[in-house]
Amino acid sequence: MTVTSLAPVPARTTYKVTALRVLRSEWAKFWSLRSSWITLGVAVFLLVLFGAVASYTYSPDAVATGGPPGPGSGDGDSTAVSLALTGVTFASLAIGVLGVLLSAGEYSTGMIRSTLAAVPRRLPVLWSKALVIGPIALVLATVGALAAFQLGTPGLDGERIALSLGDDGVLRSLAGAGVYLALVAVFGVALGVLIRSSAGAIAALVGVLLILPGLASLLPDSWYDTLSPYFPSNAGSAVYALHETSGSLSPGAGLAVFAGWVALTLAGAAVRLVRTDA
Repeated sequence: MTVTSLAPVPARTTYKVTALRVLRSEWAKFWSLRSSWITLGVAVFLLVLFGAVASYTYSPDAVATGGPPGPGSGDGDSTAVSLALTGVTFASLAIGVLGVLLSAGEYSTGMIRSTLAAVPRRLPVLWSKALVIGPIALVLATVGALAAFQLGTPGLDGERIALSLGDDGVLRSLAGAGVYLALVAVFGVALGVLIRSSAGAIAALVGVLLILPGLASLLPDSWYDTLSPYFPSNAGSAVYALHETSGSLSPGAGLAVFAGWVALTLAGAAVRLVRTDA
């Protein structure tokens, strides 16, 4: 009689869904997409390009002499920082679109079903997407703002508005541009989850950041003066402004207001993500 010994069957490894693992998954998905590299590169390129061009083409007498008001023409309120950050508006669109694609893109391809099947609690997916793109945008945008300022400094040599990194408020303004663009990226993620359409979310992003302030100018002056500082883009621009102007918010207040808009949109996205089917 032959006795056959059976080897013990190894226990099956069970992987638990944790916040860290969800974050690592979203990190891997972000860097595996070619659009992430391209869009980030475009955002930083626009930020540096427009800032450097505005500084080198600055002419304090352009408006006074009737010349064309080019990107670097003097308007009486220009500073070396404001010229260096001329490209923030263009960079915000690129980086906001990246945030939209990071979230709404999964709805377009249907991958969101697999993602939510792997993470049944759902909300860690939203938080992880925001935590991935926010710090990346913060670092790259801050570096881009510093590069734009440094590249433009020789072009302003001898001009009254010339500044150095050591001057009061300069580093705070450049870092503020990075913070603003990081919040725009998170705002794009929230809009993508809330609207669930890349085209619709991008349209909403452009409308809120660019079109809304223009439409609001149709309001009575008293209403416009009261409401205008609290529009997302206007509050955001106060974050990286070197000097507080009349009718605008302080950098701290601007940051609080814009962060509030982002938090409100994230809250709406979280509610929809939890309560509705993918």
